[in-house]
Amino acid sequence: MFGVAIFALLVTLGLALARAALGPTVFDRLQAANTIGTVAMLLLSVLGFFGGRPEFLDLALTYGLLNVIGTIAVLKFFRQGDLGAPGETPPQP
Repeated sequence: MFGVAIFALLVTLGLALARAALGPTVFDRLQAANTIGTVAMLLLSVLGFFGGRPEFLDLALTYGLLNVIGTIAVLKFFRQGDLGAPGETPPQP
């Protein structure tokens, strides 16, 4: 069962890498990068589950949260061109 799970995740990783290389837009490549991060999180979870190491699950959850935050930051950068732009300023009285 362990081998089947790892093989399926590695096939998914290969397909995501192909999408990252061939994606016509930057958003396709970003989606592939997010998928690669998710597959890495799943690989950590499978290794932790089958290896009897529950601390790997904590690492996988932390990595997943960092993956989401990183994806949102990159999307904001591509949409607005700056990560530090606070948006519109309120009118001064």
